[in-house]
Amino acid sequence: VQLQAFGGGLVQTGGSLRVSCTASGGPFRTFNMGWFRQAPGKEREFVAAIHRSGGTSYADSVKGRFTISRDNRRSMVSLQMNSLKPEDTAIYYCAASPTGILSSLALSNSYAYWGQGTLVTVSS
Repeated sequence: VQLQAFGGGLVQTGGSLRVSCTASGGPFRTFNMGWFRQAPGKEREFVAAIHRSGGTSYADSVKGRFTISRDNRRSMVSLQMNSLKPEDTAIYYCAASPTGILSSLALSNSYAYWGQGTLVTVSS
């Protein structure tokens, strides 16, 4: 399975940005999908996940601001980010998991496949 993330860029505080990730080489509709991020000098952290059933989960830091969605016909998962803050600056990675329940998807070791990441920079 190959994952390709895109859509990152530079945005001002309070702005919005949408990052997406396309998958190829596997049955996308059967995968659970997640977004993680890694800021400079920090560890990778969970952002959001969407189960193959459609259930979603979010990190507390992004609840109410970010929305994860999936389009099985296009083999794509997206993350709509609103009310962006400088602390949201990071490389955003998409990941795919062929198994697992929703509560497990906050853990990076639940995922078998990772994309290359796309940089999101929020200026103050």
